[in-house]
Amino acid sequence: MTLKIACIGAGYVGGPTMAMIAHKCKDIEVTVLDINEERIAAWNSDRLPIYEPGLEEVVFACRGKTLFFSTECEKKVAEADVVFISVNTPTKTRGVGAGYAADMTYWEGAARMIAKVSHSPKIIVEKSTVPVKTAQAVERVLSNNVLNDGARFDILSNPEFLAEGTAIKDLENPDRVIIGGRQTPSGLKAIQTLKDVYAQWVPEEQILTSNLWSSELAKLAANAFLAQRISSINSISALCEKTGADVSEIAKCIGADSRIGPKFLNASVGFGGSCFQKDILNMVYICRGLGLQEIARYWESVVTINNLQKRRFVDIVISSLFNTVRGKKIAILGFAFKKDTGDTRETPAIDVCNGLLDEGANLAVYDPQVTEERMKTDLSLDKFEWDHPYTQRKAKEVDDHIECCDSVYKACEGAHAVCILTEWDEFKTLDLKKIYDSMVKPAFIFDGRNVVDGKHAKEVGFVFYGLGKPLDPFLTDPSSPCSP
Repeated sequence: MTLKIACIGAGYVGGPTMAMIAHKCKDIEVTVLDINEERIAAWNSDRLPIYEPGLEEVVFACRGKTLFFSTECEKKVAEADVVFISVNTPTKTRGVGAGYAADMTYWEGAARMIAKVSHSPKIIVEKSTVPVKTAQAVERVLSNNVLNDGARFDILSNPEFLAEGTAIKDLENPDRVIIGGRQTPSGLKAIQTLKDVYAQWVPEEQILTSNLWSSELAKLAANAFLAQRISSINSISALCEKTGADVSEIAKCIGADSRIGPKFLNASVGFGGSCFQKDILNMVYICRGLGLQEIARYWESVVTINNLQKRRFVDIVISSLFNTVRGKKIAILGFAFKKDTGDTRETPAIDVCNGLLDEGANLAVYDPQVTEERMKTDLSLDKFEWDHPYTQRKAKEVDDHIECCDSVYKACEGAHAVCILTEWDEFKTLDLKKIYDSMVKPAFIFDGRNVVDGKHAKEVGFVFYGLGKPLDPFLTDPSSPCSP
């Protein structure tokens, strides 16, 4: 009998994950569900709703065969043997825990719908990042709302560990797959069922099983550790600028230690994405609730350093441009939170742009994957509001101060400064002479991703700032002459 899988939520996690399962498992029927008709229509079109290298090839190869996209949520859930829940768990913006706790509204709604329509045993899989003990809450919702005697549920935790930009590679060859469940006969059988799905392409030794709570906490802990590494190297970047050291050289030296390793040691203007900040703040909230105040303060400091790094970058831009950017054109190169994705959730570019807008700057923004509408929406929303569909834009007007450009060179024309905020590969091979000739002098480059050859930029004539690099004399003493 064909195993039927349904996934509630057709976003960055649900869509690619289910596409890979359908691609690798020819004996499984996979349906991705969402109440958003436009999103489902996009998944069924030639232009998918998210950009991810390799995603189109996987989707187009199995769509209509083993992979389906539908808005018939109740019908498809009722028919499914396994139901993945991959809905948003955004940071709360109001009420108890605002700014820290996860908003579980969509999760609870999905659980209640599953209970209402189920008439047969089902395995419910947590795919969204959720607080520890969420499975217990889901069990209670399901058991108290089931309408049919034939329905019975086993809850599994199967956290995702995808990095946007490499999600398809991560799905095809994961470091590990974690499956947590109750250590009961029924729970262990459910674990084995899901394990058999992944085992069709993932080596068995890379499929780790655990109890529910270990699996739920593993996701939060993994993201916290990764974000901690970024904040750690970013804290060193500030020290490098004050001492004349080079953060890239420091990172190379540190990364050569086998106990540390080289990954996540690239200094930047800050980390972004939908998970890092949200998961750390959620863990801080959980720790506080359990009376672990010192632990909470420790992990909150990771977010504090990240916010400081973005503010520090803005302050350097302003002070370098003679302490005012009012009325000046600043070119912003890159708006997505990292290269090879169009995702802007918690991108450092939002805080940097807002910091410059607050000072009266005019921004010319270029990103190869982010639309003008997305940029302007992001810059019109309050903190944490990006993931709440019920929110309203605040009154702040951005149209008069933001120009969205279709090329790097258009964005830089007539600008006083260039800020590089995303490490797109095309920014590594820019015609710096062409850009310099088109700008107001003195012309500045503020490289928040260290993708530009600083030595070459200075030879062209730029006043150059590379994050964590020895400072250009002009930046420490504006009376000193610019590079020739």
